[in-house]
Amino acid sequence: MLRPDPDESLRYLGVPEPPEDLRRRAGAAGEALAGLVQPRYTYRICGLERREEGFLLAGTGVLLTGSTAARMLADCRQAALLACTLGARFDLKLLALQARDMAEAALWDACGSALAEAGCEAAEAELAARFPELFLTDRFSPGYGDLPLTLQPDICAALDAGRRLGVHVSESLLMNPVKTVTAVIGLSDRPQAARIRGCAYCQMRETCQLRKGGIRCGTEN
Repeated sequence: MLRPDPDESLRYLGVPEPPEDLRRRAGAAGEALAGLVQPRYTYRICGLERREEGFLLAGTGVLLTGSTAARMLADCRQAALLACTLGARFDLKLLALQARDMAEAALWDACGSALAEAGCEAAEAELAARFPELFLTDRFSPGYGDLPLTLQPDICAALDAGRRLGVHVSESLLMNPVKTVTAVIGLSDRPQAARIRGCAYCQMRETCQLRKGGIRCGTEN
């Protein structure tokens, strides 16, 4: 059973140096959450077709434009599209907590983000085991770097995420259920040394609450 890491949860909460009692609460909330829901994911392996505008994932309508995709997929002939979600049950639990205890709801929300991240990591581990001869790039998502959020509907359609996971994208490009992640992972014949995670590449860098609290969610160059 996957569980959210308490330190990861508190990082999402924006608490860089939590007191021990808060860390215990995060651990307890994470255990309760893991008993309530588990991440579900689906992925699809696609060939990459190089176009003038970017990379087209063969057999889909997904065109990855911009410098982020160009850098991440430069050595790749294939890529995996991924969607991972905690599902609607988490949303219902969060709404119930928000109605009676906003502090606890904030803690559960952070634990939910950490658990969704754990689900993505499990998917990556499955990909690595399935293709032991290949090397995975860092996972990157719409909204990261210059990869546009407008890709969300195309990625979900390519994955049949509505039927498989109950995931939908609103007109404002918000994911439903709320703890849903879509991502791209390149597959290469050689090790991928490039790491482009970091605030400089993120479209949320000006409004990110983690960054305002002095926390970074990725590895800086």
